[in-house]
Amino acid sequence: MHAGADDFLDEQTKGLTELAEHLRTSRLAAARNAAVQSAARIRSLNGRIRVLARSGVKLTSVSHEAAQDLIELQSEIINSALTEAAAQIERIANTGSFRDLAREQSDVLKATRGRIADDLSRVMTILRQAAGEARKVAEREAAPPSRKKDSIRKTKKPTARKVKRAVRKTTKPVARKAKRVLRNARSKTRKPTRRARRA
Repeated sequence: MHAGADDFLDEQTKGLTELAEHLRTSRLAAARNAAVQSAARIRSLNGRIRVLARSGVKLTSVSHEAAQDLIELQSEIINSALTEAAAQIERIANTGSFRDLAREQSDVLKATRGRIADDLSRVMTILRQAAGEARKVAEREAAPPSRKKDSIRKTKKPTARKVKRAVRKTTKPVARKAKRVLRNARSKTRKPTRRARRA
């Protein structure tokens, strides 16, 4: 009996050691598998990071160009304001009467309003161009080129179908409504004549 218990214990210890070895190897295999998958994910991020870096560089260059254009415009505005102020002071010094001074002042105010409007339109043009270029960079980097072509192909055909369907749907109810209006108008014009005949 003692020998049977020893055999049983030996079998149990062998089973437990095999189970422990199996757990150790399966854990090791799972850890290796997780490491391989993590490495693949990190490698796939490299492409995305490159794309983001390129788009960041492009956006930075767009913003720098816009800032440079705005700074140049500001220097032009300041230079023109200073030259106009100097010219106005010279005119004030050379005027002979108060009436001439008032006339010249009104001309200067009109010219100043025009200059300010031109400067504002130039600022808006610079900002629109920068926004358009930034939008182009974002659209270019948002989707891969193959997806863009597929989405364009898919949207062209259904859009034409939808337009045809919408035209059919809108023309039928309009035609029905026009027929109803005509019927109602005819019936209204007929009713008074019937009443007039009865009377």
